[in-house]
Amino acid sequence: MKEQYFPQEIEKKQQAIWEEKKSFYTSNKSDKPKYYALSMFPYPSGKLHMGHVRNYTITDVIARFKKMNGFNVLHPIGWDSFGLPAENAAMQHGANPGAWTDENISYMTKQLKMLGLSYDWEREVTTCKPDYYKWTQWLFLQLYKKGLAYKKEAAVNWCETCATVLANEQVIDGKCWRCDEIVKKKYLSQWFLKITDYAEQLLQDLDKLDGWGDNVKTMQANWIGKSTGAVLKFKVVEKDMEIPVFTTRPDTAYGITYLVVAPEYKDIEALTTAENKQAVEAYRENARKMTEIERLSTERIKTGVPLGTHCINPFTGEKFPLWTADYALAEYGTGAVMAVPAHDERDFDFAKKYELPIKVVIESEEMRRCVDAKMRSNSTPPRLHASTPLATAYTDPGVMFNCGEFDGISNEEFKKIITQKAADGGFGEFKTQYRLRDWLISRQRYWGAPIPIVYCEKCGIQAVKESDLPILLPEDVDFKVVGKSPILTSKTFIDTTCPCCGGKATRETDTMDTFMCSSWYYLRYADPKNSEKCFDKTIVDSWLPVDQYVGGIEHAILHLLYSRFFTKALKDIGLLSFDEPFKNLLTQGMVLKDGSKMSKSKGNTVDPDEIFENYGADTARLFILSDSPPARDFDWSDAGVEGCYKFLNRVWRLISTNQDKIIFDYKLGENLTKENDDLVRVVHMTIKGITNDIANEFQFNTVISKYRELTNAIYDWTSRVGLLSHQNEDWTTEDKNVFSFAVLTLMKLMSPVAVHLTEEVWSSLGAKTSIHNEKWCQWDENLAKTSSITLVVQVNGKVRDKIEVSESLSQDEMKEIALNTEKAKEFTQGKEIVKVIVVPKKLVNIVAK
Repeated sequence: MKEQYFPQEIEKKQQAIWEEKKSFYTSNKSDKPKYYALSMFPYPSGKLHMGHVRNYTITDVIARFKKMNGFNVLHPIGWDSFGLPAENAAMQHGANPGAWTDENISYMTKQLKMLGLSYDWEREVTTCKPDYYKWTQWLFLQLYKKGLAYKKEAAVNWCETCATVLANEQVIDGKCWRCDEIVKKKYLSQWFLKITDYAEQLLQDLDKLDGWGDNVKTMQANWIGKSTGAVLKFKVVEKDMEIPVFTTRPDTAYGITYLVVAPEYKDIEALTTAENKQAVEAYRENARKMTEIERLSTERIKTGVPLGTHCINPFTGEKFPLWTADYALAEYGTGAVMAVPAHDERDFDFAKKYELPIKVVIESEEMRRCVDAKMRSNSTPPRLHASTPLATAYTDPGVMFNCGEFDGISNEEFKKIITQKAADGGFGEFKTQYRLRDWLISRQRYWGAPIPIVYCEKCGIQAVKESDLPILLPEDVDFKVVGKSPILTSKTFIDTTCPCCGGKATRETDTMDTFMCSSWYYLRYADPKNSEKCFDKTIVDSWLPVDQYVGGIEHAILHLLYSRFFTKALKDIGLLSFDEPFKNLLTQGMVLKDGSKMSKSKGNTVDPDEIFENYGADTARLFILSDSPPARDFDWSDAGVEGCYKFLNRVWRLISTNQDKIIFDYKLGENLTKENDDLVRVVHMTIKGITNDIANEFQFNTVISKYRELTNAIYDWTSRVGLLSHQNEDWTTEDKNVFSFAVLTLMKLMSPVAVHLTEEVWSSLGAKTSIHNEKWCQWDENLAKTSSITLVVQVNGKVRDKIEVSESLSQDEMKEIALNTEKAKEFTQGKEIVKVIVVPKKLVNIVAK
């Protein structure tokens, strides 16, 4: 073992050994309990960033810790390699995106290995390779056969810059999730997956996920957006038509004064009179230019135009006008909204602007009590009239008013009564609705898995035969084409034969959303080389669900929701035996610099390669865990990196200068000297503390602190016994055993984090096996208790007693113990205790008179 610490030399050496020995290979067959630790796999963008380093280090420490605790650990890696960046790069350079992707994977693989991650590389998957996307296509076919995949024409989210459609979940604040382009609506025939069939199950099963943070579960619940209410049907006066409306406020139905349909409403043209057609068309055209966010903004003044037709309120027989307004959306509810201005703020503002009637049908309990009191005194009740002018909409709970026989009933109770009345009358029903919409998976791009569907004039839509999979991406394409998918330029891909009749057919030219690939990759890791099946059910059931999943909060809705849907659907198809993919979820915080998220545009990025080159990967691993808990944001500090590097040097020197004193098979005897006993106790307390910190939501920052504390304690011990000075160069056997116990334990405790340094020390000291195959340290509960101190008990300043107590006692506990000693009782008998002065960890002075 060299005297100086050269991390780059050590790390290359150990990485080569691990690769040669396949140190992190994981067998599917083991008598040990399984543990599946997984980081969300990366997109091969070119180089790792510090967010990657943090994510993968966190999961690696967990995997190594679990392995040392006796688990058979699955810790795989792969590449989410389809997607727009590769295609855009290909279009810029006229090259195949596959070559760009392969180059990036090669470089990032090198970086991951430099970081010392304990991946089983034999399980590597790459989603853009035919041996993977063959099975993505196969899974699509299973969903299609089950009726969970279908095609329809719909208004879709269109990104002009990316020239493709986006799922609802990929539109963030009205903009494309990739390029921030304003998203517009466009009508296209697209493929969808029926995630809505699982809306209730996805919502209810959030309660099963005890290992998920409430923030993620709340985000998913809000996105699913369950609403309970009613569908009410309104007949159109001028047409033989009716308009269904979903509402969560059926209790306000007696107060409807107009009805709004979305500009995209399917029957809007039929509902528009000739006199109003021009104004309606102009309004609809303007609405198409607006984003959903703009249309729903609470700050924007609402607008609309009348259609010229009317509906009948089935409860009152009253006639009211039909309007179109851009705050109504075709995708939400039924695309129509019943307007009750007296009890909805948006409707109130709209009615005020266009001078529409406002009819009050709910009043407050206070007003009701006031009315009842006036009636008892035979005075004229101060009752609101239905058309009483209001300063604002009344939206609080109350009782029904101006509703005939239902007056005085609470509005909550009335919701059930009026819905039942509608159901009995055949013009309504109880209804549960969800905000969640079916998952749109069609993409008008090249770099994705081709959808395995063909179109035959005779047979219609036909699924490709499973034996013909994979349907490969064509290579004879023009990547410089603008405004359409490069696939459309292929002369060999589109024309094919119908799998049903053998006649002429054309292939589907859309590719699948890349989230299709990432919604099942965690299953493929269990059986990655299977060429006959997507995966072996028995093997997958033995590994899944994932025990610990680690990734960014930005995936809370997209990837995590889609993966949950996939798992549930595949279970129903019979491919799986479980219905939730991830037992525990850790969403790590971002890596910041100067208080801001790292980004090239801000010029505040840190290149992992430079850290590896200047300080070594172990320093990067140690520092990225040291500042804050994993779930919180982490602020990068150059000084912090330097400090971690110095700490590792200090650890190295402690061992290298005393390596000849280390006994690998140390034995701790009894009746140790006080200095040796104190150090042994510190070691046991550290083992307990670090183990509990990792078990308690992976508090790695406090783990790192305890590394430092134990290192300091060992240095202090050597100083106290004179072993670092020239006063005493003779180590007793007891000293050597205690020192060996301390430093070898330190190495084991540090091994999940400082993976190279500890392995080098371990092997240099003569170990025959890897430190990463060692058993995790155990502590003795008696020795893990804090050491004792001599507590001095004084009465009026004079020492009356000395007792041995635990060093961890609180001041109140010290006070209570002192007051109850025999000596204290003796010298305070018959006296009044005025006060008790406590000096922590030293003495208690009882003042009595």
